[in-house]
Amino acid sequence: MKCIQCGTDNLLRDRTANQGHCKQCRHRFVFEPTTMGTNKITDGFFAKAIADISANNTLYFTLKQLLYLINQRLDRRISANLNGLQIGGFILVGVGVFVVKPAWFILVPLGIGLIILGSTKRFRRKQRIPLRVSASQLQDWLHTWTQINGAPEKLLITPREAQLPTVVSSEVSAYSFDRLVVCESDTIAHLLITNNFHFENNCAVLSVKGYPKNIFDTTMEMVRRNPELKVYTLHNCSAQGIERLHQLRQSPKWFLDSNVVIVDVGILPHQVLNAKSSTFIQTSPEAAQAAQQLSPNIRQGLSANELKWLDAGNYVELESFTPRKLIQILNRGIAGSRDLVMDSSDSYILMDSGDSSIYAVDSFG
Repeated sequence: MKCIQCGTDNLLRDRTANQGHCKQCRHRFVFEPTTMGTNKITDGFFAKAIADISANNTLYFTLKQLLYLINQRLDRRISANLNGLQIGGFILVGVGVFVVKPAWFILVPLGIGLIILGSTKRFRRKQRIPLRVSASQLQDWLHTWTQINGAPEKLLITPREAQLPTVVSSEVSAYSFDRLVVCESDTIAHLLITNNFHFENNCAVLSVKGYPKNIFDTTMEMVRRNPELKVYTLHNCSAQGIERLHQLRQSPKWFLDSNVVIVDVGILPHQVLNAKSSTFIQTSPEAAQAAQQLSPNIRQGLSANELKWLDAGNYVELESFTPRKLIQILNRGIAGSRDLVMDSSDSYILMDSGDSSIYAVDSFG
């Protein structure tokens, strides 16, 4: 295992002889993979995960986003092992056809079994990725990592209203915005704001709960000045997330009796069901109950497959995507909607008609 401080490769005997320190520079190792069971983590693995989730220390990220990334990379190791099972199976079958009985009766069935086992598990894992590392495990690892290597510079802290300006100058408030992004959670809104998404895209960013509360009313006054305003929603793929879209239309706090166009960027069940890559799908009884309690009006707007998926308690969190991916998804949604024409875009689904137009992005990203 290489030392992240000096790059020296330390074998197990080196790490043991030096009480977990590098034999060259004496820097302490955080992880000892030989004692970690199936989830073998090295210092280099963890350091690269932090570098990648932060886009080489240029983007802020949440702890949960790091958790999902680590689980994704551990899952790739399992996928590689499944590939190995299939390759081994083909080798056994190939050898078996050229040998005489009774070895044929052992090698060929065993090889076929390995091929089926590997392919079956890979098929089951196509859409659903298990979480192999828990949030509490990651917290423990990060605590030790911070003691030895310092805290990751771009790790986002919990949103704190006190850290934000409480007064918007009259010069600033006199302007408007072309776009408004409404996030389901304060955390995602805080993530976008901290990464300067609002500056780079001339848009306001708020959460459904009204974050940042100290400038919420002023921001809403500013966006309502623009008759060409477009609103983009970003939410978890869950019953609660889908309800957020309708909340924007039905609440006087938002856009009740307004003809503003709302674009639901996602995540929606059909986007997950049509996804070409694996997704962190989770399941809970609470999610199933929330789905079954959706209003008839909302349920009528979903396909049979989407309802079946939600009623089973499935959901996907926004934080299972990296900061770069979330920003990329929003940028694509905004760029695509600039030429949005009623009922004529292949990339958008018209969810409502008349003056209250609601569009849903057909694919996520």
